[in-house]
Amino acid sequence: MGLFASTASAIRRGLARTRAALGGSIRGLLSGPLSADVIDEVERRLIRADVGPRATSAIIDELREAWRTGAIVNGTDAIPFIKDGLKKRLTRVDRSLRMADEGPTVILLVGVNGSGKTTSLAKIAASFCAQGKTVTIAAADTYRAAAVSQLEIWAQRLGVDIIKGAAGGDPAAVVFDATAATIARGGDVLLIDTAGRLHTQQNLMRQLTKIREVATKKIPDAPHEVLLVLDATAGQNAIRQAEQFKNAVDVTGIFLAKLDGTAKGGIVVAIHDVLGIPVKLVGVGETPEDVEVFEPDAFIDAMFEESQ
Repeated sequence: MGLFASTASAIRRGLARTRAALGGSIRGLLSGPLSADVIDEVERRLIRADVGPRATSAIIDELREAWRTGAIVNGTDAIPFIKDGLKKRLTRVDRSLRMADEGPTVILLVGVNGSGKTTSLAKIAASFCAQGKTVTIAAADTYRAAAVSQLEIWAQRLGVDIIKGAAGGDPAAVVFDATAATIARGGDVLLIDTAGRLHTQQNLMRQLTKIREVATKKIPDAPHEVLLVLDATAGQNAIRQAEQFKNAVDVTGIFLAKLDGTAKGGIVVAIHDVLGIPVKLVGVGETPEDVEVFEPDAFIDAMFEESQ
């Protein structure tokens, strides 16, 4: 993945609540012989962790069949079986960030209010800066003064340029100015923050489409990534949000924020199952450094580790 770190310790830390609710409890449940009742309880716990009905049903059906035929007898053997089933559902997709072959890379961030979008943008900016990339931020959330102020603080801390417009102004105009400035300055990366739109507000969703079109006119193939920031604590509601945003702006990847604040880390599997949109980055804390590439094997292993 290159630009972003991936450490097992950070993923384990971020999944502490999910692990406590799922991994440790399932290990205790599966400490003895496997039975129909035990399998039913495993199914309930996977659903409770927001793994999703599709993935849960498929894996549990396979587990029941393996138990029925005698291929799996002990509960301890079921744990690697479940983990393998989850990993297989997550490893068939490219999770690398798309970068421009020539000229600046444009990354558009979208998401609903409260998803952690602005903080997630700052984390991405910090990672690029750490690699020596020249970053520009477009503060295209012109409807909320607090969002612009927050980005200005981050831009100052990180030492990056920020382009903003008048309060309540046209967000697409900010993007136009930001793309022009990035080109003129020979910048490497343009990160575009957008308003925290409710996914049910169609007029605002159309504004996102306009922003995308403006970026494409100024920089061919832009935006190279459209990252949907989802709040991991939203659970299944995150899937409904993702469906709407995917239809509006062709989401290419997901930044799953606030993973450290939820016991429902299994939502990663459900998102992939239902929408086929890869989770590319995860937020595992509050600081700019708390962003990790999503590595399926490490993620699933961390979910099922013994709780400390």
